[in-house]
Parts: sequence; structure tokens; C-alpha cells
Amino acid sequence: MTDAGAPPVPPDSAGAPAKPYRVLARKYRPSSFADLIGQEAVVRTVSNAFETGRIPQAWILTGVRGVGKTTTARILARALNYELPDGSVKGPTIHMPVLGTHCQAIMESRHMDVLEMDAASHTGVDDVRQINDSVRYAPASARYKVYIIDEVHMLSTAAFNAFLKTLEEPPEHAKFVFATTEIRKVPVTVLSRCQRFDLRRVEADILMKHLAGIAAKEGVTIEPEALGIIARAAEGSVRDSLSLLDQAIAHSAGEVRADDVRQMLGLADRTRVIDLFHHLASGDIAAAFKEFREQYDVGADPVVVLSDLAEFVNFVTRVKVVPATADNVAFSETERLRARDFATKLSMRVLSRMWQMLLKGIAETQGATRPAAAAEMVLVRIAYAADLPTPDEAIRMIDQNGGGAPIITSGVASRPAPASSMSAGASPVMTSAPMQAPRTQGPTLAAVGGGMRPQAMSSQPSPASQEQPALRLASFQELVALAGKNRDLITKSALEMDVRLVRFEEGRLEIALERTAQRSLVSDLGRKLEDWTGRRWTVIVSNEPGQATLREQNLRAKSEREAAAEADPRVQEILARFPGTKVVEVRRLAPEPPESDASAVEPPDESDNDDF
Repeated sequence: MTDAGAPPVPPDSAGAPAKPYRVLARKYRPSSFADLIGQEAVVRTVSNAFETGRIPQAWILTGVRGVGKTTTARILARALNYELPDGSVKGPTIHMPVLGTHCQAIMESRHMDVLEMDAASHTGVDDVRQINDSVRYAPASARYKVYIIDEVHMLSTAAFNAFLKTLEEPPEHAKFVFATTEIRKVPVTVLSRCQRFDLRRVEADILMKHLAGIAAKEGVTIEPEALGIIARAAEGSVRDSLSLLDQAIAHSAGEVRADDVRQMLGLADRTRVIDLFHHLASGDIAAAFKEFREQYDVGADPVVVLSDLAEFVNFVTRVKVVPATADNVAFSETERLRARDFATKLSMRVLSRMWQMLLKGIAETQGATRPAAAAEMVLVRIAYAADLPTPDEAIRMIDQNGGGAPIITSGVASRPAPASSMSAGASPVMTSAPMQAPRTQGPTLAAVGGGMRPQAMSSQPSPASQEQPALRLASFQELVALAGKNRDLITKSALEMDVRLVRFEEGRLEIALERTAQRSLVSDLGRKLEDWTGRRWTVIVSNEPGQATLREQNLRAKSEREAAAEADPRVQEILARFPGTKVVEVRRLAPEPPESDASAVEPPDESDNDDF
């Protein structure tokens, strides 16, 4: 019989009704531990436990959606109750080459001794009480009575408390398997009674192989780049990847191509995203606008464009830190080659700055009434800041110009180049983000001061390639400042807090150490000084007490300043007038300009006061 309102099922070629279509996520659901992908740690632990007979009374499986928690729970139930009709299997085993007596019913969730409960719809203590009452009875036909509770974190506090005694001392024939995506919501009292397994996200390259195998079984031709797009979009979830593959097959109606998958997911072309990244890193705002508008006109979502851009920034950063990352086959050959190129030309601070701007810009674009305009303004900020100096570089520029502002010539601001590429007398130069269109001659990307800018090819050797002379230090304070200049904050902090100066000479440092000093401080300091100054240093630990540490000297000077301030009659009058007031900090103001220079200073324009 069929329901009156149900559509008729079309018959197959033999005249029998055709089976309804099963989605790929259900059709290729693993039925044994050998079919699980990306969960080798779980398989190894369960295998060893079964072989040695150390089978716990309860497991709890946790992980993101689609990594196989419920599937693993059913496979566990099947392995616990695996039996063959000839009776050759006497106990639990993970080796299940053929379907056993109970396997089909367990995998279809209809076995009377394997009870599955959805905790999201059975949250109360009465539901747990039913389990506690039934757990005492022996299984009807299987070896063990297995209780699979999905989304266990949804149980109420009273329900968890009702479970505790049964979990701690269950009957020998009862086993519990819990699954949850929110492990932090499960009480510690329950976790302590279970063996915990964290199911990890499946790597993109493993997902690609899995999807390629399923596509071959389905007789579908799919491009490797399309597999990579689906694997990355699934974010480690096997179920999500299979659902996307199912959708891509239906969308393409033939060979699944990368362009079809991008159109289906609303993604921009990865090559065009890289081109957009190139324009932003070069500071070419006009080209960046043109590229973004072309992507937007063909249907790319502005938020997705920025997200893809942020993903590529992250990929370039990872390639810069770990070059082997570029060997990941989940990324196309173009992405890997150009990421290597960008990683060698862009500094870490530039990549970090782009990441921070994109992270903030994505949130702004999502909440904007005009997302395209908001995304364009994000691109403007990134391109404009692509070649600007960082605050510490700007301070050094001002110091090198005698306290004045950075030199500006034809839209180019001076900026120090890296120490390894500057000669002794060379003046540092940095290009600001160009606002005009690029020159007709083909510019090339060049790393300048931690950024990238268009630069004409030159056959003349740069004087910056000459070797820099050794750096000379005149005092211990200059040594500490050098550590801060090189951004070695750990060494700088150790010199200030753990080192007492005994004697300081050029190339020789004699110190006494505090008890809190690291053992490797002396050897590390000698090596770093040689790297920083270009000459060999001798660091000696002395038995003499030495001077106070810089931190102690600074605290003493601060106390003296506060004491002098409190002794001032005007301050004493304020302290007396406002009881409970105390001097917290004393700051030294900048010296006043000489009287001869005072007349040269122009008075402020009265019209500018309207802005305040």
C-alpha cells in the first residue's frame, strides 16, 4: 500500500519500483573502523582495548559536526556485538570483514539491544530513569546492551545526576556511548566516568582523496581543483564535503568543474583573489578597485571576497613561517607558486597588518547597508597602508632627520630599509602607497622596508648591498636599547631585571646575575651581541656584587621624584585640601624652546579653532 497523497515511484527498467535516491553522506557512511578516515588515534586506541580485553563501560565522543561521532558510536556497538552464524567469533573485535548476525540491524538503528536516544528531545530525568530501569535486564539476542546517546550535553542537570550511579557501576552486559559537540557543557562528574575521544577535523588532502574515490564509484568526472574547493569549504567535516559534492554533481549535470563549484558556492576565482592581493600589496588602489568591481559584477559577494583574501593572507603567512605548507595539494598550483613568491617579498609585519585590517573590515562589511562600498573602503585602507612605515620605523626616520619630519619628495616619504640591505652612508628611502595609476612600463614587486611597491628594473648595483660596519656600544644602557630595537623583548627584560652591571667595555661585558636569571642567559647574550653588532663579545659572570639592576635604578629614581614632588609646598597644599590624594606618577615635561627661537614660532591660526 502507498499513501494516497504520496507521489508514485517511477519503475525501473525491470518493471519494479526504483529505490528512492540516498544522498552520498548516507550512502557512503562508514560501517567499520577500516572505513573511518582521519581518526587513526581513535581506531588505534579501540583496537588495543579490544585485543587486551580492556573495554570500558562508557565512551564519550566529541568533535565538530560531520566528523563521525554517531557513525563511530554505531561501529563501536557493532564491534561489541559482532557475531557470525557459525559461532567462530567469541568476543568483541574490530575486524569485521563481512556482515555479522546483528550488523545490518545495528547500522540501520533498529536493533532491540542497541538503543539510540536523542538527548536534544529527551532532556528530562524521566528519560534517564527509563534507561536506569531497563539497564538491569540482560540483552535479548546480542552480547551487550549498548546505549547510544547523541547530543548528550542537552541533558538537564537532574538527568545527568540520575545517570551518575549507573555510569559508575553498570551491569557487565551494558555499555554506554555518548556523542556531543559541546564537551564543555558536560559535567566533570560524567566525564570522569567515561573514556574521552576527541574526533579531529579531517585534513583537506585526505578529504580530497576520499571525495575522488566516491566520485569514481558514482561515475562522475571532477576536476582536482574542484575537489580542493569542496574540501576547503567543508572545513574538516566529512558530511559537509559529501553534501557539497552531491550538490556540485547536481549543479554541473556532467563533469564537475572548478568554475561550477565556485559559482555554486558564491566564491570568487582564486586566481582573481590573488591578483587582488597583488594590487593591494603593491599599493595600486585603482587596479584593486577595478579587480574588485569585476568580481562583484559577476556575482561575488563582497564579504566572501574579503574572506577569501584573508584566507590567502593566512596562507602566505603560513608559507613564510613553514615553507613546506606550500606543498599542500588542497591548494592549486597557481596558489602555491604565487604564495611562495609573496612570502619571500613581504615581511611578517605587513602580512599581520593586512590580516588585522581584513579581520576588522569583514565585520564592518557584514553589518553595512552597502556591503560593496564598505568592502571598497577596506581595500583603500589596506592599499594605502601597504607601504607605510610602522611606528618604530617612523620614529627612527624622525631621529635620522635630526628631529624633523620625514622628508617628502614627489610623493615619496623617506623610510629606513632593512639593516641587511643598507650601506653606512646611504639614505633610507620608502615609497608611500601610490594613488595614481601605475606607469606604462611594467613595474616589478620589490620588498622595501617590510612592504612591496612598484619599482622599475635597474641593472646598476645598489649601494645598499655593501656590508655594514660593526656597531659600537658606549654604555650598558645602549646595549639594552639595542635589544629593544631588535625586538628581543625577552633579552631586554632579562637585562633590566636579572643583570647587575660590574664593568662595561667595548667587546667585553662583566656582569653579576640575580637568582631569577635563566641559565642560558650568558651564552645567548654573547651570541646575540655578536649578531647585532657584527663583532665578537666576551660576557663574563663576576663574583662582585655590581650595580643595582636597571629596574631597581628606575624604581629608586621614581621614588625620589615622587618624594621630591610631595615635598613641594604646592603639592602639599593639594594633598591637605583633598584627603586621600596621593602622588601616583611624576612625569618630566619636554624642555621649553630657547627664547631666541620663541619669536620664530608662528601663532596658531584663529580660524582653526572651529575644529575643536
